[in-house]
Amino acid sequence: MSTLRGKPKKSSVSALRVAELAGVSRSAVSRTFTDGASVSPATRVKVLAAAEKLGYHVNHLARGLIHHRSGIVCLVVAELESPFQAHVVETITRKLQAIGKVVMVLNTAGQSDTVAAALRQTLNYRADATVVVSGMPPVSLIETCIENGQRVVLINRDDPVEGPECVLVENEAAAREACLMLHRAGCRQLALVTSTAATPSILAREASFLAAAAELGVDVRIGRAGPTSYATGAEGARQLLGASSRPDGVFCATDLLALGFMDVARQEFRLSIPENLCVIGFDDIPQAGWLGYNLTTFRQPVDEIADHIVGIIERDDPEPASTKHLPVQVAWRKTVRP
Repeated sequence: MSTLRGKPKKSSVSALRVAELAGVSRSAVSRTFTDGASVSPATRVKVLAAAEKLGYHVNHLARGLIHHRSGIVCLVVAELESPFQAHVVETITRKLQAIGKVVMVLNTAGQSDTVAAALRQTLNYRADATVVVSGMPPVSLIETCIENGQRVVLINRDDPVEGPECVLVENEAAAREACLMLHRAGCRQLALVTSTAATPSILAREASFLAAAAELGVDVRIGRAGPTSYATGAEGARQLLGASSRPDGVFCATDLLALGFMDVARQEFRLSIPENLCVIGFDDIPQAGWLGYNLTTFRQPVDEIADHIVGIIERDDPEPASTKHLPVQVAWRKTVRP
């Protein structure tokens, strides 16, 4: 039987008790645990020793409410199971924690009503900032967050609303380059594998790829079999490759779609990549570099996105909202003919 069962709950230790044990004032304890506050080395040593003995910890939430800063940053994510979104969340979380922020991840599972509920939660917890990693919250709720003093950062979406900071990668330029890469590789029967997600970033990639193909006078067949997933990419391959006129060059709106497409192309249709079929993805998730795929793709600058977000949140004085555009890079591997 656990020795913890039935043990009386220990009451929290107050700063006043620390001050009494250390033989200093209550304000000296407060200054010791406040970054940048003035306190003598001798006083600091006594306060820290007393705090260690009593098991004292600063109540940052209470302190934050007094100063109207909770230190909480909320990340709103619609597809946490996506390898790319998971990578973005991990990177942003790590960098925010390094500057002392408390990160709350709100998983909305791609449902519009849960996205709205998540934004309301950020208000309930008095978050200093909210980062919308993915999902499409109502513009009215974004405005409410800003009116309540939050900093709102949108990744890969640029809504027609004043106030939020936006971080955008160059989706259009990358998708256009994908079309040109396939054309230079000799591909003349092009296909676009996308999803029903209709996120701003995916829509931008779709439109730009189709426009570039139209300029070249090349028709594009579209596979859109479901949400952004491996299974959707696989089903897209069955639909496109099962037709009488097969594509010889495919742009997938995300790497996850590309992986599903490639597996079906190889296993079910016995096609060689890139000899029979060239494939390009987008995101550069870790799996894209696995030996079984070696997917040529476009790498999103996740570290730069996270660093820019940290810079926004660290600013003491609010600046006019701005939009940051970041380039993507081609990650050349082995799914496109040279």
